[in-house]
Amino acid sequence: MKGFLKSSYLSDYLKPSQIVFNLKAKDKIGVLEELLDILTKLKLIKNKKLILTRIIDRERLESTAVGHNVALPHARVDTDGELAVVVGRSKEGIDFESVDNKKVHIIILVIWNPSLPGLFNHLFAGLAQFLRKSAFRQRILGAKNQPELYKVLSEVELRLPQEDKIINRASLLKKLQDIELKKRKLTKKQQKELEKKANLIRVELDEALVTRFDRLMKRYGFAVAEVEEGVCQSCNINVATGMSSAIEGSNDIYVCENCGKFLVAAKKRSK
Repeated sequence: MKGFLKSSYLSDYLKPSQIVFNLKAKDKIGVLEELLDILTKLKLIKNKKLILTRIIDRERLESTAVGHNVALPHARVDTDGELAVVVGRSKEGIDFESVDNKKVHIIILVIWNPSLPGLFNHLFAGLAQFLRKSAFRQRILGAKNQPELYKVLSEVELRLPQEDKIINRASLLKKLQDIELKKRKLTKKQQKELEKKANLIRVELDEALVTRFDRLMKRYGFAVAEVEEGVCQSCNINVATGMSSAIEGSNDIYVCENCGKFLVAAKKRSK
């Protein structure tokens, strides 16, 4: 794990045997089962049924399809090692309820150990950095066979960005705030289902991020503010022009330099 925190590559955790070049399944659940069967066969995971349930719960919270024909389903459960990864390719495409409404052709499924809360953040940051590049996505989708796909994926470097004002997964943090606010209006019995959803989010986010979130919620009653027309809706102060532009259409979280709240793009109002 020490080396991972500095820098490593996806190939340190992904072997050719963990790539299914032609998936047989035609729907999301079938694909997840097919990929988990590979990890079970390789003895990288145990309780397949439990893991499948966790992944499905996560998908119901928010689709892990990140756009551009790629999905990153995942779960944080006990594994024999630090990380278990399997990649599947579907020529026809799978409906993953993607944000861009496109079918998914590449599925990168990740299972990681609960004792390593920041591990998935390294992986996600590394993948996101590469997937943002059109040329890299084209090489993944255009791979002619398993060895070629493995070679492309092996180039993914796993390293967290050094810029501490940018943290992946803005939509999840906003959802966590919505859940916490909604819980205040319910009875303890009614809160149980919402608590389950909140915990799914909390285990996925970095511990330091969640700690800051809880501190802001306790002190101010909310931790995430929208940016509308370049203005933080918490303190009503203009954010930096460059930051305002970056937030629009992004799933990263930025911190307001004035009030310290996490910033996300405002939802577009229907006309």
